[in-house]
Amino acid sequence: MIALPEVRGKLLRNEPLAPYTWFRVGGAADALFIPADAEDLADFLKALDPAVPVTVLGVGSNVIVRDGGVEGVVIRLAGRPWAHITTDGDTVTAGAGALDSMVAKASAKAGIAGLEFYAGIPGTIGGALTMNAGCYGSETKDVLVSAWGLTRAGERVDYDLADFGYTYRHSQAPADIIWIEATYRGAADEPEAVAARISEITSRRETTQPIREKTGGSTFKNPEGYSSWKLVDEAGWRGKLHAETGEGAKFSELHSNFMINPGEATAADIEGLGEAVRADVLAKTGVQLEWEIKRIGRAG
Repeated sequence: MIALPEVRGKLLRNEPLAPYTWFRVGGAADALFIPADAEDLADFLKALDPAVPVTVLGVGSNVIVRDGGVEGVVIRLAGRPWAHITTDGDTVTAGAGALDSMVAKASAKAGIAGLEFYAGIPGTIGGALTMNAGCYGSETKDVLVSAWGLTRAGERVDYDLADFGYTYRHSQAPADIIWIEATYRGAADEPEAVAARISEITSRRETTQPIREKTGGSTFKNPEGYSSWKLVDEAGWRGKLHAETGEGAKFSELHSNFMINPGEATAADIEGLGEAVRADVLAKTGVQLEWEIKRIGRAG
């Protein structure tokens, strides 16, 4: 059993992670830590054996937790201390646990344009920083000013936009940084106009994506010059149940880059479907699809 430091937050051993993910699959974390605040997290990281693996889990909207669970400590930045959002002039500051959609709405209320696209991303600010999240023609790099976080050793690091080295769905920042807070800059606009654009994005998302299903969002990144959904669709996988998974998992009829768990799929079912589609698309088109969904943990 891992030796764990004393904390002020919540620390749970052998905690099932399926309820924390949108797919509702996966095994347990050796330990799940929900820190009380940034100081609690920093103290924990400083005292934790450096050999113990640490994994950060947001709202679980774009992740597959494998059936064998996750080794070490899973950290979840959940609750009010992590979800704060403040505005000042044309800037927005948000905690890493704030939902992207709530940041978009707070920006609209303050008359700040430019962050409307966050209304279409079902994740948190921490995840957005990590992967340069974006949709509908805009990305995190377009509005981010700066962010700060903690290293695996619990030390604070501050990053300006240029430090991230952002490219499409990728950051050059060290993967073990746990982001705590980000500051964005938009442009002044009428709150009603910003809210109207958010409503348009929300409506578009509801009619084109299976957001009421157990899903993981966009499965694959768009290869240069291609749309992943078209490649999956043209390979014949839209709505098709994978032979090896039976009723377990499939790509949505509504959007063929979204995998869904329509019943009692396992994480292995879902990941296996994704790998089967990657192999089929490569064989038929020569195009290699790359996962956008993060896959963590041990095989069952």
